[in-house]
Amino acid sequence: MTKEFLATQDYRTFISQIKQSIKRARNKAIRSVNSELISLYYNLGRQIIEKQKQTDWGEDLIGQIEMDLKRAFPDSTGFSRRNLNYMRKFYNFFGNNEKVPQAVAQIPWGHIRLILDRIKDYAEAEFYVQKTIENSWSRVILDHQIDLKLYQRQGKIISNFKTTVDAQEVALIQEAFKESYVLDFLELGADAKERDLEKALIENITNFMLELGKGFAFAGKQFKLIVGGQEFFVDLLFYNYLLKRFVVVELKTTEFKPQYVGQLGFYLTAIDRDLKKPEDGETIGLLICKNKNNIVVEYALAGNNKPAGVAQYQIFADLPAEVQKYLPTEDELNLL
Repeated sequence: MTKEFLATQDYRTFISQIKQSIKRARNKAIRSVNSELISLYYNLGRQIIEKQKQTDWGEDLIGQIEMDLKRAFPDSTGFSRRNLNYMRKFYNFFGNNEKVPQAVAQIPWGHIRLILDRIKDYAEAEFYVQKTIENSWSRVILDHQIDLKLYQRQGKIISNFKTTVDAQEVALIQEAFKESYVLDFLELGADAKERDLEKALIENITNFMLELGKGFAFAGKQFKLIVGGQEFFVDLLFYNYLLKRFVVVELKTTEFKPQYVGQLGFYLTAIDRDLKKPEDGETIGLLICKNKNNIVVEYALAGNNKPAGVAQYQIFADLPAEVQKYLPTEDELNLL
């Protein structure tokens, strides 16, 4: 029997489907094991807390449990005093329910410990749990997103979406954009020009896509539009497959100016007429400036009938307040 079928597209498709089935089964098994482990830790936390309330054994109970479990399960590293205390904290933080919240059971224990260490607000914790699931974040990425205050920025963009898109889609579209975009992976000076910023973003497109969020697919830089025989160029063009819309990103290394909205609206009209397919939603504009006056932005967007939002960028993440107070002011620096 010959193996000529190996070279056929039919076989390649067939074997690819088999591989995908195996991967899905493995991932399902891993998720199942993780869910069981998280449920175990949640229940141990509940049992310890309840027993401490019922007795006067106090904190000595944790140390004794550690010793007994280490003797019973010498190959396990999950029952240290520190981890047992995390289990108590885990149960206390996530609602004191009989069962661990379904979403939390889908993320690894290391991620949960990180959230317990860094997040105090329940709604914020739920946000990071859900984002971890949606984006398959590693622990390092989750830690980085908390550092960058994603929860405080996500969905807070100043926009005119309420008056320019279907009411049923407003919340979804608003959530896809941020009040500010942290571009701390770029190495640009204060006098960087727009083309410098654009070039740096393209060179770091993977990091920029991560900062944009889920659903964005890169469609091109300096994307050429021809209107009335003249050439115009969009800084960056994306397609968001979750929103099913093109997204025009215009970069400005200056403070926001109202005329920027007119230019952006022109690009959106051109994309809608010449590139958008019938099944696509209306193109959205995202203007990213060095800084902005929110009132001026709101006035400029109010008179525009194209869906658009205005954000600002940060080259470096904000320093903690306790550090900022020791830094010299701009006037003090000018005296040096």
